[in-house]
Amino acid sequence: MPELPEVETTCRGIAPHIEGQIIKQVIIRQPKLRWPVPETLSQTLTGLSIQSVSRRAKYLLFSTTSGTVLLHLGMSGSLRIMSTDQTVGKHDHIDFIFNDGTILRFNDPRRFGAVLWTTEPAEEHQLLKNLGPEPLLPDFNGELLYSLSRNRKIAVKSFIMDSHIVVGVGNIYANEALFMAGIQPTRQAGKVSLARYQKLAECIRVVLQQAIQQGGTTLRDFVNEAGKPGYFQQQLKVYGRAGLPCVGCNQPLTEIRIANRSTVFCGGCQR
Repeated sequence: MPELPEVETTCRGIAPHIEGQIIKQVIIRQPKLRWPVPETLSQTLTGLSIQSVSRRAKYLLFSTTSGTVLLHLGMSGSLRIMSTDQTVGKHDHIDFIFNDGTILRFNDPRRFGAVLWTTEPAEEHQLLKNLGPEPLLPDFNGELLYSLSRNRKIAVKSFIMDSHIVVGVGNIYANEALFMAGIQPTRQAGKVSLARYQKLAECIRVVLQQAIQQGGTTLRDFVNEAGKPGYFQQQLKVYGRAGLPCVGCNQPLTEIRIANRSTVFCGGCQR
């Protein structure tokens, strides 16, 4: 599943191509995604210009003077900048065609993605209004994690993956951040100290920033706007390395399941 770094990479990649552009046409080949694509979306968007492209959690926001397109990549979706002579594929469900000939193409083999429209402020949309802070912005810090974790008995890994606590810390990056912070993922969230949460918040920020710089993790289905995979997977310290030596102490890494998600950690370096 594309995670925050993959979505941020996509956001940064497509923005220069479509910001300021006028939508000439929207072709909807398959409206049955996670939620139905609005029947009037093509008519609504035609003639509008894209004022800005931004990201909230794992949603891409295309802002216009009349409203905002909310786009989610789902489990396997991708966006690519295309030219008019490129063949339409089986899972190319939506094309946004602009006045200058640019095509933004949404591909989603599993159809768990979404393309929605709202005329309300985007932050008040039901899918966004209850989300936690962005991990790369100043309002996310160790003090926040500490205050929200008091008396919480769930595993700290599940705690930081809760989008109501902080958005965008998916399974891969939760594994990596907890290893960097030296915190065992099974530890109860309410038993982690303020000092350790301060370190964990910084590690979450660092891990995500590194992944964004590398273009996102190379997952099977993810491609960025140019159709090229990311390369952060080459730098993963624990995820996908169960049984291999820890990069810190050479002890074999342990794999368990937490909330039915693969969790890899070092019993020597993380406590």
